[in-house]
Order: sequence, then C-alpha cells, then structure tokens
Amino acid sequence: MFLRLFAFLCLAPVALSAQAAELPAFRFDAIEGGEIRLDDLRAHGPVLVVNTASLCGYTPQYDDLQALADRFGPRGLTVLAVPSDDFRQELANADEVRDFCAVNFDLTIPMTTITPVTGKGAHPFYRWLAERHGFVPGWNFQKVLLSPAGEAVATWGSPVRPTSGAITDRVEALLP
Repeated sequence: MFLRLFAFLCLAPVALSAQAAELPAFRFDAIEGGEIRLDDLRAHGPVLVVNTASLCGYTPQYDDLQALADRFGPRGLTVLAVPSDDFRQELANADEVRDFCAVNFDLTIPMTTITPVTGKGAHPFYRWLAERHGFVPGWNFQKVLLSPAGEAVATWGSPVRPTSGAITDRVEALLP
C-alpha cells in the first residue's frame, strides 16, 4: 500500500490551484553572470522550472531537459535549470556546476547559480510556490510548469522524465 501511494505521489502530475495570483516578477542569478527574469522567459511562452543537482541519481535527466528545450524551444518553451544543494548533491560552486553540465550534457538551457529551493532561505520563487500552491521540492529534479500568463499549472516528481508524455502533453497544450 505504501509503495503504491509513494509511486502515485511521485509520478502523478499535480494540478495547482487556479486561484493563484499571477506570478510576481522573480529574478535569479544566472550561472553565466547577470540575471534571469522569469517575466522575460514567460514573454516567449511557457517555462519549465526544474531544481537540479549534479551528483543525483536523476542527473541524467539533464539530457531530457535539453531534448525538451530543443523540441519545444522554437515554439516558445523555456526550460530553466535551478541547481540546488538543499539535498546535498550539488558540486561546490557555480563554476564547477557549469563546467560539469557543459562537458557531460552539452547544455544550452538557461541555468541559475546554486540556489536554495526549500526552507526559510529558499529563493522567493520557491517560497511563493510553497505559500500559494503548497509545492515544496522534496528532492532534486522536481518540475514546475508555468503558463505564459504566469500561472503555475502543474508539477511533477523526480521520477517523471522531462520527455514523458505527461509533461510534453501539458507543454504542447500551452504552445501556439
């Protein structure tokens, strides 16, 4: 019984509350320098935000994140990687993360610096998700889909691959 419940909670997409106010103007520090503004990303279409880690069993999902961006990016999707050490599986600094992802995954998706995603020190975006939608990442590679209008429309657990039909169908529905 417990295993079925665990599998359901990890694999099922979670529809988030439609009552939520529009997404505030969140900014992240970019791993390449400068900043990433969610408003700028949403201006092009939906955004899939994923908390990542370089030393996690789910790290191979970077390939799927890039494949998703390659497939739907020309139509407006942005995939944003948010490296975090909240689960103690990230490299020591942003330079190491950037180099690791470039060498092992040839990533071109936007990426933030190492960012807290849980607790009182969480980035304001993740605090907003927790307060407005009750979503707190429970592990690495948790996915949040934002509509172009700024609504958090769904989340997926770590086991759900970014190229799975569960995610691609929801992304496709938000694209022109």
